[in-house]
Amino acid sequence: MRQSQLFMPTLREAPSEADAISHQLMLRAGLIRQLAAGIYIYLPSGRRVLRKLEAIIREEMDKAGGQEVFMPAMQPADLWRQSGRYDKYGPELVRLKDRHDREFALGPTHEEVITDLMRSEVSSYRQLPVTLYQIQTKFRDEKRPRYGLLRGREFMMKDAYSFDADWEGLDRSYQRMYEAYHRIFARFGLNVRPVEADAGTIGGEGGTHEFMALADIGEDTIAACTHCQYAANLEKAGYRAADDVPNEGDSNYSGLEKLHPPKVRKIDELVQALNFPADQILKTLLFLADGKPVAVIVRGDHEVNEIKLASLLRADELELADQETTERLTGAAVGFAGPIGLSIPVLVDNAAARISSGVAGANETDYHFKHVRPGVHFEIAQLGDLRNAVPGDGCPKCAEGQLRMFRGIEVGQVFKLGTKYSAVMKAAYLDAEGQEKPVIMGCYGIGISRVMSAVVEQHHDEQGIRWPLEIAPYQVHVVPVSAKDEQQMKVAEELYAELSAAGLEVLVDDRDERPGVKFKDSDLIGIPVRIVVGRQAAGGVVELKYRNEKEALQVKSEDIVSLVKGVYRL
Repeated sequence: MRQSQLFMPTLREAPSEADAISHQLMLRAGLIRQLAAGIYIYLPSGRRVLRKLEAIIREEMDKAGGQEVFMPAMQPADLWRQSGRYDKYGPELVRLKDRHDREFALGPTHEEVITDLMRSEVSSYRQLPVTLYQIQTKFRDEKRPRYGLLRGREFMMKDAYSFDADWEGLDRSYQRMYEAYHRIFARFGLNVRPVEADAGTIGGEGGTHEFMALADIGEDTIAACTHCQYAANLEKAGYRAADDVPNEGDSNYSGLEKLHPPKVRKIDELVQALNFPADQILKTLLFLADGKPVAVIVRGDHEVNEIKLASLLRADELELADQETTERLTGAAVGFAGPIGLSIPVLVDNAAARISSGVAGANETDYHFKHVRPGVHFEIAQLGDLRNAVPGDGCPKCAEGQLRMFRGIEVGQVFKLGTKYSAVMKAAYLDAEGQEKPVIMGCYGIGISRVMSAVVEQHHDEQGIRWPLEIAPYQVHVVPVSAKDEQQMKVAEELYAELSAAGLEVLVDDRDERPGVKFKDSDLIGIPVRIVVGRQAAGGVVELKYRNEKEALQVKSEDIVSLVKGVYRL
């Protein structure tokens, strides 16, 4: 491709609204342009990267036994009602009606559609197992689309679904996909870590793993062991429990002391006002679990894990109580809630239950109690792990390790769905004995457009992008220093022709631009191999520069093709 003809509008400065480095660089490198919040146009070079990501995915999915299909983005709402997700999915589901007033949704995922297909087409165990996948645009009406392609409202995704006759078959299908994902992300050049995770709105009856690309901009926190391979999303992360039991003592014990630190609402303010450590404060938060109020107690230096809380309560919907509800239940302003005297169930985290003499709100504005003892001054309705893991917690899988925290971008997830969809949507088969059984399902997704951003987050420097070999928009960038120099242009054209004939994807910068502009653009767009044709071209010498290396090599132009083919193993 000739750069003078390529539609690749580069920018010297990043637009002010781009806060993630990947967003900035993809805009500057002419890969994408924003049409609306969370909705992007892929320009030619950006589309080339997407197509390469898709090609790798197709190759590895086919190798793992998948078969490609293509399903509609527009899905009948009745299918979502059958699965029970139409009302539960929330405002992120884009809903619409056709001219006949029939309800539809733009698919954020395709569990309902694929289950409907399989219940129509599969009736015998002889037709199982089967794994189907697609690459398609998805839609989610994100409340706060941000970070460019990392959180968009329209995005490219690969979703796959496995169907087996039993759980052992699902385990095999899941493992094949798990291994395929490792190969896919390695070929993308991504540093990823598979972590235990919550199934979220997809749901399921088995395990699930997220594949996290490590990056500071990541919206997810990963807890990982310093000793073993344990890793989990913070929402799912466990920790090695101490001997966590509630305090025992005389129920008539009344050593409470009422304190009056004025206008102290927050934990850090309470710590400062009372000179009292946060790990001895009983923090009380009020939640509505399926509409019913509960109080949750954690230590002042810990945070409530709402996923764990909802699981303990078996609640479908969980939300933090608003100001009006809090004041009605406690009789005090927000910031002074405490467990003593509440008429609602009080749930206590294991670590908080071990506090022998703590500080808690007194359910009276501007007042707190000191010397509060869980299980003595208030009744514990339920005890359990209700907090987020923190750095330094013991690993739940080994005795030696401690947890460290990292930030990550979720680029893929694999689920064991089991019968979550097949049971309610009646996707069944007849086994060898003629008995009807629900098919056992798995689900496997990769956010392709999100991967593109994650790669740039991990592969860039101050000058621009540094594409990994397999997914770069072009493989070789030929840059003649001066388009007006006939000898330089002659050598550049010859190299362009020879490299292209050797099967390489070549971009030649034939623009009549200053050398500084050409080199800045070359660094910005990040093609892995650059060949500079300069003053020594007449003597048959050119400069070979790898984007990931600082120093350039002076090589004979006649050796260029074999050297570059070696880089790409052609």
